[in-house]
Amino acid sequence: MTVTRVRRTARRPALHGAAAARSAVFRRIALGAAGLALLFGAAQLAVLLSGASRLTFPLPSAVLGSVFSLAGTSDFWSSFGGTVSAWAEAMLIAVVIGVPAGLLLGSFTAIESALTLVIEFLRPIPSVVLVPTILLIAQDPMRTQVVAIVFAAIWPVLINTVSGVRSVDPVAVATLRSFGFGPLSVARWVALPSAAPFIATGIRIAASLAFIVAVAVELVSTGVPGLGSYASVTESGTADLAPLLALAVWSGVFGLIINGVFTAADRWAFRWHHALSAQGTGQ
Repeated sequence: MTVTRVRRTARRPALHGAAAARSAVFRRIALGAAGLALLFGAAQLAVLLSGASRLTFPLPSAVLGSVFSLAGTSDFWSSFGGTVSAWAEAMLIAVVIGVPAGLLLGSFTAIESALTLVIEFLRPIPSVVLVPTILLIAQDPMRTQVVAIVFAAIWPVLINTVSGVRSVDPVAVATLRSFGFGPLSVARWVALPSAAPFIATGIRIAASLAFIVAVAVELVSTGVPGLGSYASVTESGTADLAPLLALAVWSGVFGLIINGVFTAADRWAFRWHHALSAQGTGQ
C-alpha cells in the first residue's frame, strides 16, 4: 500500500503538468478563434459601410461561401493534389541534399569558409525569378517547378543543420576523436543526434516556404497543374474576386496545417530538447 501511494504521489505532478499543457493549448485555440471571428466581423462591417462594388471588394461572407463551394469541386482537389505532389517531392530532395551538406559544412570549417560567400550570394535570390532559366534548361514545366521549390527550401534546412552541428558539445566531439573515431563517425554518432532538433526546425520552416513557392511557380508558369494554375483560370473566367480570395484562404489553411503538423511532430520527437529550452528560459 505504501509503494502504491508513493507511485500515485509521483504521478500527480506529471498529470498536473499534462493537464496544464492541454489547458494552455485550448486557451490559445479559443483566443485564436475569437480573434479570427472579430477580424471577420470587422471586415464584413467595413465592406458593408464602404459602399464599394461587391466585385472589387467582395463581402467576407461571400468569400466564405466560395471557400465551402470550392471544397465540393473535384477540379479544386485535383489541383490541390498536384501542388502537394510537387511540394512533397521537392521537400524530400531538399532534405536529402540539405542535411548531409549541412553536416559536411558544419564539421569542416575550411569547407564552410570556402562556400560561405557562395551560399550568401545564392540564398536571397527569389526562386520564382529563376523559373524561365530553369525551364530553358529542364524543358519540362513539372521538373522546373520541383527545382524551383528545392532551391527555395534547401536553405533553411542547410543553415539550420550547420547551426545544429556548431552547437554540439566540443567535449563529446573531443572524447570520440580521442578514441580514434573519424569525422564521419563523429558526425553520425554525435553531431547528427545533437543537431536533430535544429534540423527539424529547418525542415518545418522549409515546408511552409516550399508550399508558397509551389503555388507561386504555378501562377507564373504554364503547363503546371496546381492551385496556382487553378487560380489563374478562375481569375480569367470571372470578374468576381470572391472565388480567387477563397483560393487564397484555402492556401492559407493548407499552409497552417503543414506548419501545425511539422510543429506537433517536432514537439513530440524532441520533447527533451523543448523541456531543456523551457528550463533554460525559466518557463
